[in-house]
Amino acid sequence: MNRGVKYTGVASDEELRACPGIPTEERLEKGPVVAIECVQKIPCNPCEGSCPFGAIEIGSSITELPKLMEDKCVGCGICIPKCPGLAIFKLHKNYSDTTSLVEFPYEYLPLPAKGEEAPTGNRFGEHVGMGKVHDIKNLAKNDGTTLVTLEIPKEQLMEVRTIYRGGING
Repeated sequence: MNRGVKYTGVASDEELRACPGIPTEERLEKGPVVAIECVQKIPCNPCEGSCPFGAIEIGSSITELPKLMEDKCVGCGICIPKCPGLAIFKLHKNYSDTTSLVEFPYEYLPLPAKGEEAPTGNRFGEHVGMGKVHDIKNLAKNDGTTLVTLEIPKEQLMEVRTIYRGGING
């Protein structure tokens, strides 16, 4: 079966494991950090220039994959709306004993409301479960990209990447 971004438009598990922008389990344990799920070598580098801490490195060839410099990332999320591919997420694994936070770019209407229970979706847009909208950032400096933060069950941290829009029963 053909998998991966070339065939489906969505990164495969294999591509994500090889991605230099994915934080290690050890870094996830330390607090909020971004995950850069960019797996295609295309000419792009806004994420590198947007990070005030130098935590994203692409180098002189802008076709290289962005590398997360884990020791420099403070999890501020400034880079999230700067990614034209919507491929950067902020992960906070240990928000509570049982829940995590995932922040993602969201460019759909209607926007969810803070405190709302929302169906969650994976990279394919398939329903995963339920989450609670923890925060909404709709800042002018983000050029129309709203950032949504969901509180989700901890075991879904590496799966949930959006709000499910297909309707629970369809």
